[in-house]
This record gives sequence, structure tokens and C-alpha cells, in this order.
Amino acid sequence: MKKSLVLLTLFTGFLLNAQAYRDGYNDHEIRFNMGRFLATTAIEGSYEYYFTPETSIGGTVFFNGDGLGRTGNFGIGPNVRAYFGYNPKSGLFAEAFGLYYTGETDIENNLGNRNNDYSTTALGLGLGRKWSTYGQKLTMEVYAGLGRNINQHEFQDAFMYRAGLSLGFRF
Repeated sequence: MKKSLVLLTLFTGFLLNAQAYRDGYNDHEIRFNMGRFLATTAIEGSYEYYFTPETSIGGTVFFNGDGLGRTGNFGIGPNVRAYFGYNPKSGLFAEAFGLYYTGETDIENNLGNRNNDYSTTALGLGLGRKWSTYGQKLTMEVYAGLGRNINQHEFQDAFMYRAGLSLGFRF
């Protein structure tokens, strides 16, 4: 009787494999940057893939009708994130990002106004905080980052920034 009870307890323990979350569950996430949309009417979407509960890779794409803005009218770039905290796939994070973006600027000189189209690449670092629901389906994050333009033109700033308040869905 004792032997069967011990075997049953061991077998049940192996089957249950108690974890706080399921590994390989909700590894994909898409987000919409509501903060950028409300501030500048630019549309920005992001994708993130979690290859561990603490690290992820992703990408961002944005479109802006105002090409004269600080970050242009189109941008695309990758990022890598590391999460710090007790909850999987959420909490404080640090990221390294790259961003290729295009835009236009008006330069006024003695010949009149001149419209310059440009494309440039920036590399940078960012910090943020992500919250997720109990079921790990819906997320909200706040982040900010600073990047350095690699191939800047004489009419561009040396630095660029990223910021946002994003809402996301995991699947």
C-alpha cells in the first residue's frame, strides 16, 4: 500500500510539472503605438517574438503623413529586448534598436526654398515598462529611447528619439 502511494505521488508530480506559466505559450505579440498616434497622427505597429521569457526580438514600422517631422514619413527597424522582473515577458526592459527612416526637409537659402528628401539610419538604446493581463493576452507598455544617426546630413540633428504608449495582443 505504501509503495503504491509513493509511486502514485511521484507519477502525479511528473505529470503536473508545476510552472507559473506555460512555456511556448503566447510567444508572438503585435502592438499599436497609441501615444504616437495621438501626439502626431503617425501610425506605428510593432511585432515581438519571445524566444525566452526574458528576451525577445522584434520589429517596428511607422507611417507619417508629415514628411517634415523629426522622424520623417516612413521608418522600419529591428530591436532586441531583455526583460527584468518576476513575471515572464513583462516588467522593466532594456532594448537596443536600429531604425531606417526617410523624410524631407525645407531649406531656405538665397535662391529660395529647397526641398530635400533624405534617408538615414540610426542605432540606439531604450528603456521601458510592460504590463500584461493575468492570461498573458493583452499588454500595455511605455517606453523611450535615444538613437544616434549614423549617416546624417548637414540639415539633420545628430540624435533622434523614440517614445510611445503601446497596446498589444499576444497569440
